[in-house]
Amino acid sequence: MIKAFVFGKFLPFHKGHEAMINFALNTCDFLSVLVCCSDKEEISSSIRKKWIENAFFGIPKIEIREYTYFESELPNTSESSEEVSKIWATIFRQQFPEYSIIISSEEYGYFVAKYMTIKHIAFDIPKQIFPISASTIKKNGYANWNYLPKSVKPYFSIKVVLLGTESTGKTTLTQKLSSYFNCSQVEESARDIIANSKAFSFSDLERVAKEHSLRITNSCSGESRLVIIDTNVYTTISYSRFVFGQELDLEEDIYATNTANLYLYLDKEIEFVQDGTRLTEDERNLLDFSHRQVLRENSIDFIEISGTWQERFEQVIEQINLLVNATKTF
Repeated sequence: MIKAFVFGKFLPFHKGHEAMINFALNTCDFLSVLVCCSDKEEISSSIRKKWIENAFFGIPKIEIREYTYFESELPNTSESSEEVSKIWATIFRQQFPEYSIIISSEEYGYFVAKYMTIKHIAFDIPKQIFPISASTIKKNGYANWNYLPKSVKPYFSIKVVLLGTESTGKTTLTQKLSSYFNCSQVEESARDIIANSKAFSFSDLERVAKEHSLRITNSCSGESRLVIIDTNVYTTISYSRFVFGQELDLEEDIYATNTANLYLYLDKEIEFVQDGTRLTEDERNLLDFSHRQVLRENSIDFIEISGTWQERFEQVIEQINLLVNATKTF
C-alpha cells in the first residue's frame, strides 16, 4: 500500500489546500493530512481538522490528524529553509514511519522529503490554479471570501441581526440592506410557517426556530461574508412566552447558529401598519417589552435604531460599515 501525507497550518483552510489534497488522493492508496497548530494560534487544531473532515466527508482513504506544538520548542514559519525543514522532518518521520510520499505546494516540501528520504510530489507551487494564500485571505476576508470552501465559511461569516417588535420595518430593511451591500440575507422563517400572528400553535414556534437556524447556516456558506438576518431565535422565545407562557426547549446548536456579530433593535416609535395578520397595536407594544426582556436575560447587547424609515436605513448602514471595517482581517 502506498501511503502519502500532506501537512500544513490550514489557517484558514482554503480552496488551494482543497485542490492539493484532491491531487494527493490520486497519488496514493491512503492519505494522511496533518494539521500543525502552535500554542500561540487562536483557532484550535480541532476546528481546522473539522473544516477538512467536512470538505472530504465520506472518502474512506483519507484521515485528518492533529499535531499541536510549542513555539518555544519548534520553529513556527512557512519560509522554505533547509534548517527548519530538517527539524520538522524528524517530527514527520515519527508521525509517518511507513509513508513514502509527501505532497506539498511549497519549495520546502523538497527539503522535508530529502531529510525523510522519501519522494516529494509538488502541486502548483507557482499558485497558478488557485492564486491565493492563507496570509492573503487573512488580510481581507471580504475580497477573498470565495476562496474559502463551504466547510470553512460559517466560521468566518459576519452576521447582522435586525430585531424589534411587529411593524418596525425589519423585513423591508433586511431586503434594502442586502441590495445595498450586495450580500446574503436570511428572511424571517415565521412568515412562511405562521400566516397570522393571532393563530398559531406552540409547535409552530419550534418549527420556526429550527427552520430559521437552517436558513442562517445555509446563508453563511454562501457567496457573501456579510449576512443580514431578519429576527432570530430570541424573538421566537419571546413569542412563546408572550402568547403561551411557555419556554421553548431548543438544542444548543440553534443558539450557536443564531449568535451574531451585531444586533440592531428597531424601536416601536414608528407608524403601526396593520396588514391583517399582525397583533393589535397595544399587543405589539407589549411584545416589544417582552422582546427586550428576553434579550437582557440572555446578555444580548444591541444598538437601538430609531427615527423615520430613511433615518433607520442610514443609521443601520453606518453601524454595518463600522463592523465591516473592523472585521476585514481574520
